[in-house]
Formats: sequence, C-alpha cells, structure tokens
Amino acid sequence: MTTARLITAMTALSLASGCVVYENDGRSEQPAPTYVNYIPTVAWAEAGCYWDDYNQDFIWWFQTEVFDDNGPNDLTGVYADVYDVYGNYIDGFELYQENPDPDVWFSDWLQYSTYLDCYYGGYQVDIIAYDSYEDYDAVTVIPTTY
Repeated sequence: MTTARLITAMTALSLASGCVVYENDGRSEQPAPTYVNYIPTVAWAEAGCYWDDYNQDFIWWFQTEVFDDNGPNDLTGVYADVYDVYGNYIDGFELYQENPDPDVWFSDWLQYSTYLDCYYGGYQVDIIAYDSYEDYDAVTVIPTTY
C-alpha cells in the first residue's frame, strides 16, 4: 500500500469512528444562568357594585394590585371568582391591566350580564393572579353591596 493510500485510509477510519477530541485550554466553563420564577403577590383587592343612571343598571366592579418580581408581563391573567355564603360558584370575571399602571387590574360589568344581584349581601370574591409558570396568589374579599 502506498503512503498516500495509507493516509487516506487512516483519515477515513478516523472520520468513521465519530470520535472528536477537545483540548482543554485552561479556562473553566461558566454554569448556565438559571431562571428564578417569583410567585405573584396580590397586594390588595376590592369589589362591589353601584347604581349607574346612564345604563339604568347596577355596575359590578373588581380591582386589585398585583406585584410580580419577574415583572408585570410575567402575569398571564387575573380573575375574580364569585361564590355565595354556601361556597357555591356563582360567576367569574377576567380583570385587565390598567394603563399606565400595569400592576393595577380592573374590570366592571353591567349586572344584567352577570348572575349577581347587588341586593344580595352574601357574596365573597376570590381574586386570583396567575403567572407564566401557573404559580398564583389569591385573596378573598367581601364585595360592597346594597
């Protein structure tokens, strides 16, 4: 076998083995950065209803302030779930970020579009904030009614 064929055969054999050798240049590798997800915090919440002359109906409103150390864009949703005194689920509402304060979430609804009655005083409202990892915080408030 000629020298050229021997080199070609050895090159092909080394490529076929799939073995790759790395040389350590003395630098240590840095660990990959880790992401820390912080649970959102519902700082305060309020709910209630009032009479609106323009619409000739009661308006139900829900408001909260939610902090997330990953930033307000980490929040995926804030909801108000309404229960009666017996723990029965009555209705649920999505809240929306207010502009210019992204930590404040608010929503209001005409009573005729809900299952709520402003003259009933036995509701409790769970305000729940979810983040992108589906971690959450919640508080329960008694809404202001007539």
